[in-house]
Amino acid sequence: MQYTGFTIHHSACPSINGKGFDFLITRQGTIIPSAKPTEIDHLHICLEGDFSVKVSGDQMKEQLFIATKLIMRLCEAYHLSFEHMHPHTLTCPGRHFPWAELVLSMSDGYH
Repeated sequence: MQYTGFTIHHSACPSINGKGFDFLITRQGTIIPSAKPTEIDHLHICLEGDFSVKVSGDQMKEQLFIATKLIMRLCEAYHLSFEHMHPHTLTCPGRHFPWAELVLSMSDGYH
């Protein structure tokens, strides 16, 4: 498959319902791949939680770290740019999703 980018979700999104993602990252940092691709041009990554409300804590930092590592590996595997990352909708992954903490740099790695 030739993917062109990433779509980011949170598990509180009503369209998820246990599907609609290629990878689910649990609050504990476990990556659960889906059985079949969601879409032919975007990889869908879902983070467990509801980012429409304020979320904090070390657990979220670990989840974001795992998401970053996954995205970097997928970028390498599929020759993608992390710059082609988009929210699923205006309300998903939620207005409090910590985009600024999802720091990616292919040359420097996560920082």
